[in-house]
Amino acid sequence: MSQSNSVSGNGDYTARGLWSSRLAFILAATGSAVGLGNVWKFPYVTGENGGGAFVLVYLLCIAIIGIPIMMAEVFIGRNGRHNPITSFRLVAERNLASPVWRISAIVGMLAAFIILSFYSVIGGWAASYIGHAAAGDFTGGTAESIGDLFGGLLGSPVQLLIWHTVFMALVVLVVSRGLKGGLERAATILMPALFILLLVAVGYATTTGHFGEAVSFLFSPNFGALTVSGVLVALGHAFFTLSLGMAIMMAYGSYLSRDVSIGRTAISVAIMDTGVALLAGLAIFPVVFANGLEAGAGPGLIFQTLPLAFGNMPFGSLFGALFFVLLLFAAWTSGISLLEPVVEWVEEKTSLARTGSAILVGVLCWALGIASILSLNVWSDITPLGMFDRFEGKTIFDLLDYVTANIMLPLSGLLTALFVGWFVARESLKSDLALTGGAFGLWYNLIRFVTPIAVVIVFIYNLMA
Repeated sequence: MSQSNSVSGNGDYTARGLWSSRLAFILAATGSAVGLGNVWKFPYVTGENGGGAFVLVYLLCIAIIGIPIMMAEVFIGRNGRHNPITSFRLVAERNLASPVWRISAIVGMLAAFIILSFYSVIGGWAASYIGHAAAGDFTGGTAESIGDLFGGLLGSPVQLLIWHTVFMALVVLVVSRGLKGGLERAATILMPALFILLLVAVGYATTTGHFGEAVSFLFSPNFGALTVSGVLVALGHAFFTLSLGMAIMMAYGSYLSRDVSIGRTAISVAIMDTGVALLAGLAIFPVVFANGLEAGAGPGLIFQTLPLAFGNMPFGSLFGALFFVLLLFAAWTSGISLLEPVVEWVEEKTSLARTGSAILVGVLCWALGIASILSLNVWSDITPLGMFDRFEGKTIFDLLDYVTANIMLPLSGLLTALFVGWFVARESLKSDLALTGGAFGLWYNLIRFVTPIAVVIVFIYNLMA
């Protein structure tokens, strides 16, 4: 995309690119939302919190937190037509509000940059496991041998650096090609491919003899197993799974045509994102149950528990490889979206073109990622804030994850909800969101009252946990 720094008198780009269709935006936004959180985190937090009851609470949280904030972020991006920080400032000025509100976008963009630095490391794990699965390294494996394989990966700075570099290069390659040739093309290829791979994985799961057990686990509510902590986890996961608080939807919204309904589009993205999370559960849990493994196995579910299962099942090497290709695609589409807001800002604020901006930001992010790599092995004893009880034992990797997930993202989301709900003209919102009947009134009350309170609850819980 050739996106020059030429700006017209009213502050809008004279020739800013637009998504070619509403579907293109939905696929890209869904690609951003669908990531490791869906394929990796959702199944294990569901397992840890009792299954179906957690899913119901999670869906409710998507409705009261996720969709309202996503609509607010897309609104700011489309109204501003610039990078997230400039868009926020312009919308504030047009509504006679303080430009200081753009701190929300600044925090979000910084969070996206930091998250990508360690997300790329995890994406590298998925890429490396494709080869292990295809080569039959899981075949006949024991819990000890699979654990040794994962431990060997984490203990090797060289291996981690290679795969971190490969993953970051894939992300930079797409973002450097701009809107039509990069973001949109990747979304229209990777997302359908991801859905096909996911359906294949679910199809395979139906042959395990435990598919019915997985369906019951996911969709039969057991409220006795749902704790207050589980409800708060659902609140937090609903917020993070839709890529909120990272300025991503502002960046993507800046390319959205004026004739597209923000309301219907946000709802479509939320439905597709949730559908992927549920399908991932249907793909993973039958395999887990068939092998007598623990559904609430935590983060190790994907990189230790499932490889053990694939290694002891018919055609396990083939489907194991397909599963980690699926995981890589999910991580890749999210990585692209994490890089885009910062690249958009650098491109607008410097003389660098799109390619130069993408390479510069990508290299800086890659360099920060090295600290996370070393914290898994060579620097594993270094705990920068270990003098405080709350951060005792937390490595650099752990700290970056903690600060972004528990402080920066909720703060950015909360500020966005408060700004749009209380400082943007109601008629402007009603016109742009294009919600019919009582839908606008429902959204408006959510974004003003319910959503901020819910985010504050998540914020406080995360800080006290």
